Amino acid sequence: MYRCLFALLLMCASANASTDAFNGARALEYTRQFVSIGPRWVGSPGHAKAEAFLKKQFAKDNLEEDTFTMDTPAGPQQMHNFIVRFPGKKDGAIVLASHYETNYPLRNINFIGANDGGSSTGLLIEMANHLRGRTLDGYSVWMVFFDGEEAFKEWSDSDSTYGSRHLAAKWQNDGTLKRIKAFIILDMIGDKDLDIQRDSNSTQWLLDVIKRAAAKNGDQSYFFQEQTADSDDHLPFVRRGVPSADIIDLNYGYQNSYWHTAQDTMDKISAKSLTIVGNTMLETIRLLNQR
Repeated sequence: MYRCLFALLLMCASANASTDAFNGARALEYTRQFVSIGPRWVGSPGHAKAEAFLKKQFAKDNLEEDTFTMDTPAGPQQMHNFIVRFPGKKDGAIVLASHYETNYPLRNINFIGANDGGSSTGLLIEMANHLRGRTLDGYSVWMVFFDGEEAFKEWSDSDSTYGSRHLAAKWQNDGTLKRIKAFIILDMIGDKDLDIQRDSNSTQWLLDVIKRAAAKNGDQSYFFQEQTADSDDHLPFVRRGVPSADIIDLNYGYQNSYWHTAQDTMDKISAKSLTIVGNTMLETIRLLNQR
């Protein structure tokens, strides 16, 4: 019965979402459903279920599956990025991205990544309810669900961000990269104690736009109180000259104690944090369309 009621609410929500504030409760529910798949490291049965979940969510949208093979410390691995495009009237695109898989080295500890990979995936699924069913007044908005963000052995430039490195190179070769006005990666944004750091490797004017967007709803205190230098899925785009931002809260639990542990579970994330980030992204899109 609960599932039926939630499905009905989602149908009503989708019809009205384009004019409503971001609904973090629905994003949290999408996250819960996605994370209930369990561990989803590359090549696992859970990974295949996660891909099927994404395909089902965007079955009626312009969904592209980008399949590729990368050499990893665990041998050649076939991976899949998913790209969903919502068209706009202006020439160019704003990209919002997440990664969806869980950490390969943690495959034996029941690591489900509720915040790490789960929360940003749930947020983007809900974001789509604000974008589909019409031609957007501004730039097109593309959503990318990256595979292979996590390292297979130990994080390094060559053992991490497989999906974003592949797609950035592919889009550079085919000319797509020139159309991107802004690239924003969302990562670990569901933490109940939301504290998004200002990343010095990101494009600073884009971070300023995001802070202005947060201030619209009085949420600026959740953003950029501390500065870090992060390595994440934005770097392959930064290195190619695309204005890019890493929106990440890498302060998850006391002294980041929940990160990459079996403690990264649904009880550590909140609808409030997803609402704050979701509303900020909606306003960021509006501000970018005015530039």
